[in-house]
Amino acid sequence: MSESRFRGTDRYVATDDLMMAVNAAVVLGRPLLVKGEPGTGKTQLAEEVALALKRPLLQWHIKSTTKAQQGLYEYDAVSRLRDSQLGDARVHDIRNYIVKGKLWEAFTADVQPVLLIDEIDKADIEFPNDLLHELDRMEFFVYETREVVKARYRPIIVITSNNEKELPDAFLRRCFFHYIRFPDKDTMERIVNVHYPNLKKRLLGEALEAFFEIREVPGLKKRPSTSELLDWIKLLVAEDIPPEALRGDQHKLIPPLYGALLKNEQDVHLFERLLFMSRRKRD
Repeated sequence: MSESRFRGTDRYVATDDLMMAVNAAVVLGRPLLVKGEPGTGKTQLAEEVALALKRPLLQWHIKSTTKAQQGLYEYDAVSRLRDSQLGDARVHDIRNYIVKGKLWEAFTADVQPVLLIDEIDKADIEFPNDLLHELDRMEFFVYETREVVKARYRPIIVITSNNEKELPDAFLRRCFFHYIRFPDKDTMERIVNVHYPNLKKRLLGEALEAFFEIREVPGLKKRPSTSELLDWIKLLVAEDIPPEALRGDQHKLIPPLYGALLKNEQDVHLFERLLFMSRRKRD
């Protein structure tokens, strides 16, 4: 029996407002547009919604070269030409050369699916507008076969964006919007406990203190995200790093295994310089 409301999962900590947003989008039958910092679980949300509601998951990961038409279908004219030259009988049925896209798969699924359209802002600015008709009508026309593909069930659509480009107003009006705020310390502690339930409290406390201290450094090009914190804690446990090694009063300028958190040399130099200056003031 499928669930009708999203309440999070054992492996995904969803805030009350995020659960409310997912359920509102489902009730309205509108795509859920999710924004937030990279690493805040936007892509994973679709996976967890599918898991919690016991629905199949379809994933369409968008690239800079992706066209909206690819989500519907593509006609493989090259293969048909090649087969005609080889005398293949398949050429007599054009349907053999229609490659179904993720929207087609979602529209014809036997049960209501969850469709992830991931990082929509990577594509051309016209990409969202090119999907308006299909997302509104839940149908599209296949010119090569002269047929209309209609959705059996309206998919639960989760669209993620990293804000690389502004999305068109007409597209935004058709979505239910939610911004995933970066987790506070209490929420982050819950997230870490899901992944590392046996983590010692002292190590967790020191790791969170160091992590949020790094995030608050002004001028960082890339602030560490939730996924990077989890990677860092995994390394701390594997290397048996003691909690006291993470404290700010240690001789080391930056935390051990910092490469899991700081991703470029400018941020490393900036962090070192600020810590050095703060210690000189204390001395």
